[in-house]
Amino acid sequence: MSEHVFKLPDLGEGAVEAEIVAWHVRPGDMVAEDDIVADIMTDKANVEIPAPVAGKVLRTRGEPGDLVAVGAELIAFETVAMGGGVPATRTADVAGSQQAAQIGIERATPSPAPDEQPSPEGRAVLPAAKRLAAVHAPPATDGAKASARSTAKVMASPAVRRRAAEAGIDLSQVPASGPRGRTLQCDVDAWLARPSAAAAARDMTSAGEPGEVRSPVPSAAGGEALVEEIRLVGVRRVIAERMAASKRNIPHFSYVEEVDVTELERLRRHLNNQAGAMPRLTLLPFVALAVIDALRAFPQCNAHLDAEAAVLRRFHGVHLGVATHTAEGLKVPVVRDAQRFDLNGLAAAIAGAAAAARGEGGERPQLSGSTVTITSLGALGGIASTPVINPPEVAIIGVNKAAKRPAVVDDAVVPRTMMNVSSSFDHRAVDGMDAASMIHHVKTRLEHPATLFM
Repeated sequence: MSEHVFKLPDLGEGAVEAEIVAWHVRPGDMVAEDDIVADIMTDKANVEIPAPVAGKVLRTRGEPGDLVAVGAELIAFETVAMGGGVPATRTADVAGSQQAAQIGIERATPSPAPDEQPSPEGRAVLPAAKRLAAVHAPPATDGAKASARSTAKVMASPAVRRRAAEAGIDLSQVPASGPRGRTLQCDVDAWLARPSAAAAARDMTSAGEPGEVRSPVPSAAGGEALVEEIRLVGVRRVIAERMAASKRNIPHFSYVEEVDVTELERLRRHLNNQAGAMPRLTLLPFVALAVIDALRAFPQCNAHLDAEAAVLRRFHGVHLGVATHTAEGLKVPVVRDAQRFDLNGLAAAIAGAAAAARGEGGERPQLSGSTVTITSLGALGGIASTPVINPPEVAIIGVNKAAKRPAVVDDAVVPRTMMNVSSSFDHRAVDGMDAASMIHHVKTRLEHPATLFM
């Protein structure tokens, strides 16, 4: 017997620490090599940690939500000696010695090639990183552990894994329709559509979400009510920190403009009727075209502000962030150099970026580097909103609901399709007149949609 201590390695991207999102094992559990033991997260990467050796878990360090420094002990195993009494592995300090590979790429063959030799320090090397699975399977029974291990081998995005875990689905049992055998959201939806699966999902939901701590408190009627205490971990913690920092540090200036999109809606319906096999157009790519055009006239809004260095960096290319709701929370995938696309190309690029953020299609989302963000709640967009700036950007454009309203046209009250555009600007970098002028530019383009193509 020997003890194998696995320390948090250097994950690259300048990370000096990582957050524990979930443990898949507990002390005393037996694991095989390459079983997923933990999910960790840096500011730029979500990583599943496989066991570097086979053996028994002796101890784990930290709880979900705790930060672990690079080089600190993460988990320790008791390994079994092999044939000639030689330990299977030795304790190894691999912190800083290995880079995590590209997120989302499945791990290659776990054992080394015949011409490769293990290092003298042992095999405590972090394999190619996979994407985050933000829930942890409770290691209750041997059957449950085997199910969790088989699910870990399935190619699926973090959102799909979370959805399956919350519904109590073993992903290895779900037929996959994605590229290279990847399990997609639609596959889980189809599996859940079965009556037996839906009933099981309802039963699991009623028992509470993984990670919730329920504590009874007195109710007004003298009985007991349940209060669910859910720790903010993973993507939700990052969202909370970034939004708080944005509102704390940036003097937001909000501006709302009413836009008559009657003609734009008529054009959109016409194009969709003529599209054939092309994807149907929403209002979002038209708004994106108008924003891109407006940024040519107001380049100070297509910028990053470095407040510490007192530098405003203006960009020639528009790297468009598209706020996207996912099962893990709000993400902002980026369409780089959005100004090079025509209408259909931009619509496809936006749809592809949003799908990647949700873990669909097998593509890795790009979640940094945007220079301006568009956010839309679609049919639930409400009348107006005050979007929060995505730092270090200085502008964010919000699209509200389009609806029929009475409007005055040529001194007559007529029904028109109206939509509000809500925007926020960093008042340190953008003056009120420039902000209002930019949004008026967007309004003019949307109300006269032919100008979008001139």
